[in-house]
Amino acid sequence: MPDTAVPSKTDAIAALQRGDRALARLLARLPTRALTRPGIGGGDWSPVDLVGHLESWERHALGALAAWARRERAPIDVALRTRGLDAVNAEELGANAGRPPSVVLRRARRTHAELVAAIRDISDGAWQRPPLTSGRPLALRVGGILGGPDGPFRHADAHLPDLRAFVEGSGR
Repeated sequence: MPDTAVPSKTDAIAALQRGDRALARLLARLPTRALTRPGIGGGDWSPVDLVGHLESWERHALGALAAWARRERAPIDVALRTRGLDAVNAEELGANAGRPPSVVLRRARRTHAELVAAIRDISDGAWQRPPLTSGRPLALRVGGILGGPDGPFRHADAHLPDLRAFVEGSGR
């Protein structure tokens, strides 16, 4: 994702909340039995797998914020460098396998609320500065973890078209 203007905390939270609400509206249209049915994007993921995937990246962002507060490298940066994106996503998918949808959904709501609260608690100055001694501002680092093709903090948005197609088609 190319560097972009530094979003405000308000804008970052608004983007996260919009994506979360859109995800919730689509999930609410599915019967419970469809939550575990594969087929998102024509692939093997179910709606609950997608929720777990999005939650895992919000958890990675929380882990990065905690590490940076200790002046350490973010665990997700290390994982991506050593194992790669596909492996990290596969590990997270495996970690959620077999969990009841209600557990995955509850955990996602809790993680999302923790993330929004954590972002609100960051000072405006810290939000604008690199988390370590150099590099991109904290806002763009966190926004990158939670980003998608449309920009920082837009990860959920990247998956909404596939979930929408699932809901409108085979998800019924």
